[in-house]
Amino acid sequence: MRLEGKVALITGAAAGGDGDLMGFGGASARLFAQEGAKVVLTDIKEEMGQKTAAQINELGGDVIFLPLDVTNEQGWIDVIAAAVSKYGKLDVLVNNAGTGARTTVEETTVETWDGQMDVHAKGTFLGTKYAIPEMRKVGGGSIINVSSIYGLIGSPTSTAYHAAKGAIRLFSKSAAVQYAKENIRVNSVHPGYAHTPLTDPGYSHEVGRAEWCLERIPIGRLGNAYDIAYGILYLASDESSFVTGAELVIDGGTTAQ
Repeated sequence: MRLEGKVALITGAAAGGDGDLMGFGGASARLFAQEGAKVVLTDIKEEMGQKTAAQINELGGDVIFLPLDVTNEQGWIDVIAAAVSKYGKLDVLVNNAGTGARTTVEETTVETWDGQMDVHAKGTFLGTKYAIPEMRKVGGGSIINVSSIYGLIGSPTSTAYHAAKGAIRLFSKSAAVQYAKENIRVNSVHPGYAHTPLTDPGYSHEVGRAEWCLERIPIGRLGNAYDIAYGILYLASDESSFVTGAELVIDGGTTAQ
């Protein structure tokens, strides 16, 4: 198994239940458990997270769910302590929690800007900050920060989202350089247009949104959660032991144009 003996913590992992539209974190949790990892799922959606954890355990996994607001520093301290108390160590962190905001510069309020930066940039920073000491204790680890193609390119809207996801990209590179000699790898993943609980309202209810996105994907379809989760799994595994500070773009060719 690709993650045998590893302990992983994944944020934004509640949406992974049977029959539900899967998110990147939920799909990653399922793959990690299948590949032998012990997994701590976190999210602000407690009922959904508990359901997902129970279903993964029914399939033979070894996972727990803990509520976490990634913008809360003490919350991070407590969750990482609980993970280590339960499983003895921490090898992998997936900073996946996210939210969206599609507004132009002039439409973007200070509250929207701060909200995007808090969840994406601050949340990723806090998780990384408090995971590193635990990874140091076991001789290394892998931190995977979920950014977006909107951390690489611009679009007609999503001002604050672009800024926050771009921050994740360069934060990951900085941390990668700082901790490479301790065998703590830090990489960013950049999903393209994909159908998840976060994007579903736009695809399902906004006229022309799905078509607009499809026109920009050479491979001809929207991505799904597992398309991204398999990339996250690779970066969590020892198969990527020489990969740090990298950007894994999974977008069906969108940014190749």
